[in-house]
Amino acid sequence: MTDLPIQPLRFLTGPDFALRRTRWMMRAAAATPLGTFLLRKLYAPPMPELECEAFGMKFSSPIGIAAGFDTNGNMIDALSASGFGFVEVGSITPRPQSGSSARRLYRLEGDRALIYNSDIDSAGVERVISNIKRTRSHTVIGCNIAKNHATPEQNAPADFLRSFRSLYQYADYFTVNVCDNSSPEPFIPRTKEQVEAILEPLFEFRRGQNQYRPVLLKISPDLSDEQIDSLTDIMLTMPLDGLVACGGTTGRYGLENSTHEIHALGRTPGIMCGTPLKARVLHIVSHISRRTKGACPVIACGGIADADDVEAMLGAGATLVQICSGYIYGGGRSLRKMQAELAERIRWDRAEAEGAERRRQQQERRQAQQAQQAAEDARAEAAEAGSEETPAADREPEPDNRNTQQQTDTQKS
Repeated sequence: MTDLPIQPLRFLTGPDFALRRTRWMMRAAAATPLGTFLLRKLYAPPMPELECEAFGMKFSSPIGIAAGFDTNGNMIDALSASGFGFVEVGSITPRPQSGSSARRLYRLEGDRALIYNSDIDSAGVERVISNIKRTRSHTVIGCNIAKNHATPEQNAPADFLRSFRSLYQYADYFTVNVCDNSSPEPFIPRTKEQVEAILEPLFEFRRGQNQYRPVLLKISPDLSDEQIDSLTDIMLTMPLDGLVACGGTTGRYGLENSTHEIHALGRTPGIMCGTPLKARVLHIVSHISRRTKGACPVIACGGIADADDVEAMLGAGATLVQICSGYIYGGGRSLRKMQAELAERIRWDRAEAEGAERRRQQQERRQAQQAQQAAEDARAEAAEAGSEETPAADREPEPDNRNTQQQTDTQKS
């Protein structure tokens, strides 16, 4: 009973309210052209070095926001103005679905991790469509689709198809979320046949459309390498465009500086995201890249907090990366710093590559000039030697004018 009077204060200072406040402030700032301009000026200066192409689309940056931050598509303008190269909305369910009304977000500051304890909170596909229609930015928009919690597992393909059909003309790509482990009864298809039953109706619908929308599959870090291999093999039999690796984990591994918080939480369920996931995500990305020899595009998601992490994921074979927990902890300044450092490294690498290419071309020109000079010297020496060594017998005899002169004198006498 003594805790009741201070519960409102705890809510106002807790991570749930802080996240809601951040979202509200970002939306308010991006509601006007002036606010959008200021956001871009503060957090998203032009960085053409970061522009890239993937899945047949152009991205202003390889760093995007993961699903979970903008659940209903009402922050696309704000996130685009804050510097993200693409925004993944969701998870989106066909019908509105509320998450837990109790506290659902816990911060593990020592390890820069988050524990999220709630079902998917979605306003439904119709609300998301309405929000996307009001979007002014031209950033790449991904739609992360999932089934409603109340939908039986055998009816999951119908839920995914309903969202896919409704959102098809508004999304640039889709992520099929088959790693919904945030609810008390997690939905994680672990066999190839279960996933194919969800994907096949989506591909069948896409075949009849004039526009092509890439479809990616989001996998769980809690899957074994053998299960991930089985899901990766779907790329060989179905027109899947790539994977998103990975969602949150139900495990509590990698926590080194949050012992007190973990003991306080006890058996509180939920998925963990943040820095402790980095090693597992890096392993999965590199494993998929090696196994498919780079033929399977991967968006790396999980444990990415700075430019070193981005570079490591891209070096392991990722095509793009997504952040969320790192952005919640560091805000817009952390994203700007991350992208500025990445752009500087790209400029440095390009300068080194261009310098090496110039040095190679100069060396080739010097070698060609030396070879040409050597050939000319050899021809000159050969010509000189030939003129000196001409035999006397080969020379034409000089005419003998003495006999001719004698004959002339005789005739005169």
